[in-house]
Amino acid sequence: MAENPVLVEVRRGPLVESTHRGAAIVCDARGKIVAAWGDVARPVYPRSAVKPLQAIALVETGAADKFSLSEAELALSCASHNGSPEHVAAVGAWLTKMGLSGSDLECGAHVPSGADAAMALACAGEKPTRLHNNCSGKHAGMLATALATGDAPHGYSDADHAVQRRTRAVMGEMAGEDLDRAPMGIDGCGIPTVAMSLAGLARAMARIAAPDSLASARREAVLRIRRAVAAHPFMVAGRGRFCTTIMEAAGEAILVKTGAEGVFAAALPSQGLGIALKIDDGATRASECATAALVRRFGAITGAADAALAAYAQIELRNWSGTVVGSLAAAPALLAET
Repeated sequence: MAENPVLVEVRRGPLVESTHRGAAIVCDARGKIVAAWGDVARPVYPRSAVKPLQAIALVETGAADKFSLSEAELALSCASHNGSPEHVAAVGAWLTKMGLSGSDLECGAHVPSGADAAMALACAGEKPTRLHNNCSGKHAGMLATALATGDAPHGYSDADHAVQRRTRAVMGEMAGEDLDRAPMGIDGCGIPTVAMSLAGLARAMARIAAPDSLASARREAVLRIRRAVAAHPFMVAGRGRFCTTIMEAAGEAILVKTGAEGVFAAALPSQGLGIALKIDDGATRASECATAALVRRFGAITGAADAALAAYAQIELRNWSGTVVGSLAAAPALLAET
């Protein structure tokens, strides 16, 4: 199997000290490839990068309307959040509205992903709950879907539960791939993660960017999710996070979502393009850098959004004294004409 190209370089002084290899693709809603690097056909686990796709079922089934979900709650269903007080309170209120509580979530508890939230919780002498799990919003959405469709809420995270089968079907249709035959693992939050190609993930994101060819119900669901995420980017991640920072600056011009192990996906509505990438070594610093570079290159982004992206596309590395000692930036291969 051919080695993927270097997408991101880390320089110290005159030398490239470290490199991050990976694969990336930009395509339109028909699946036409605009640009690609590395093996974009190999199946990868998209992890949390598919949350905007998973949220489609929440809207399509009528669950979002049944429980009168706000745009903030719909954005939260797409989130890998920091576990800040705002996130925790919002998920808790959503569950209460459905007659449920944090104990009904099947995601497990972990220390908040955000450093500030984690420190505040520790200083208060409190233990994290399932509400602090970065995926608690997605789980609340799946519980809502189960209740709205008359399926048992218990066991909703099992691969053969109706909620998961429905979610896989939606993702497969959007990606143009048969996910029933795809490799499957278990994500950190307990939900099945189904492998798809980066080409399929980019195609699905392009259909979020340009949903005109979708059936009317799905098109409306996609547009509703896009509006919610653009209106409440804080709910998708939190302070200091790439996804929130970029979408706060860009509004509806960019929908971007991180996934674990170096996966990223983005939709560019004005261009009708989808982007997907995976860094081979799973490094977040590299996936954010590569995503910023690709969105800048293919999104025709200007103003505050371009400035926010530029801050991630090329980062000055400083030592403990504050002296600039190197940089993290997209490699020439990622910036070259394809």
